[in-house]
Amino acid sequence: MTSTPASNAGPAPIVACTISRDVQNFDLLIEDMETILGEEWGDLGFDEALAFLNQPDASGLEFVAMAIDAIDEPSVTLLGGIIAGAKERGIKVVLIADDVTPASLHQLLRQGADEFVPYPLPEGELAAAVARLRTPEVVEAPAQMAPETAAEPKVKLQAGGDGCLIAVQGLAGGCGATTMAVNLANELAAGSKTKQPKVCLIDLGLQFGAVSTYLDLPRRDAVFELLSDIETMDGDSFGQALVDYDGKFQVFTSPPDILPLDMIGPAEVKVLLDVAREHFDFVVVDMPSTIVQWTETVLTEAQVYFALLGLDMRSAQNTLRLKRALQAEDLPFDKLRFVLNHAPKFTDLQGKSRVKRMADSLDISIDVLLPDGGRVVPQACDHGEPLAVHAAKNPLRKEINKLATQLHAIGDADAEAA
Repeated sequence: MTSTPASNAGPAPIVACTISRDVQNFDLLIEDMETILGEEWGDLGFDEALAFLNQPDASGLEFVAMAIDAIDEPSVTLLGGIIAGAKERGIKVVLIADDVTPASLHQLLRQGADEFVPYPLPEGELAAAVARLRTPEVVEAPAQMAPETAAEPKVKLQAGGDGCLIAVQGLAGGCGATTMAVNLANELAAGSKTKQPKVCLIDLGLQFGAVSTYLDLPRRDAVFELLSDIETMDGDSFGQALVDYDGKFQVFTSPPDILPLDMIGPAEVKVLLDVAREHFDFVVVDMPSTIVQWTETVLTEAQVYFALLGLDMRSAQNTLRLKRALQAEDLPFDKLRFVLNHAPKFTDLQGKSRVKRMADSLDISIDVLLPDGGRVVPQACDHGEPLAVHAAKNPLRKEINKLATQLHAIGDADAEAA
């Protein structure tokens, strides 16, 4: 390491420090700090960090990078105190974590860490985090000059609803679950013959969710902040995390950075779904393909749970494995509504026979057949537009529109019965 110790700064001013048990355990961090700052940084141990932050030499610090791993978790109270001490002195904090449990990560983030970067460090991610720390005034200055026009638009929500929860999950990669979720939300938002419903699309793919890409929407830091402290969430904070799509429906995107899927648990997911259902008529949830702790929560709460599969062996095997897993835990497997994407055409008798054999062999009912929309479908996704905008006459769009009409009809019938 070529850095200068923090307590013996050389001619070059120290503008940042790493704080760790042993910085040599984070060789990628050393390389990135040297690339970003040259020799203008130092290194501190946990025991000496607070003492140094109280010294006059620390007045010039722009930020500290706290690097922790699983061995440091028993000292999470000490680490939180260091973060709080840095924040009291106006020093930004970048938290770098390697194999740390979500509970500890959550506790440290609540102490005031400004940025979180996983370790091993992704290429250029630390530099991007430092750049964001160094330029907050670029974002805030317009809001100070003209608050009414520069502030981010906030979604105003009305409570008192009892929304229908619709989940969509792919049983194999590339089945088209996100495409269906995005287009179904758009078709539901178009309204029925009786009313214009309020629709919310929630992307629970915390790691690689693509809803924001398919709708060309920004990923907002407010999503991460809400997920980090979901116990205190209410309608106002939920509305601030939403992004409006073309005045038609609201979107809760995946967070800007990759997060562990177990950062939230069943209780947190239930709170999120309850608040969403209270403010919207339809809540469409795009699920990750991975089965996690809170999959059961969504399955139990959902009125409709669509499971997408393809006419191939991997989908058949995954369906069988999912069926065994749910039935072994006595979970409502019968609630799943299977959707076959890239279904054979009406005139393809051989293909239709394969569909029937697949359903019989798995002992399931395939309720929805979605046709192959061709190359137009990925083009629409790349352009960030629903099929209704990009290719309204596409056969896949027409079939999803029919499905939305059926859901509207069920909702209208329930409203009349009530």
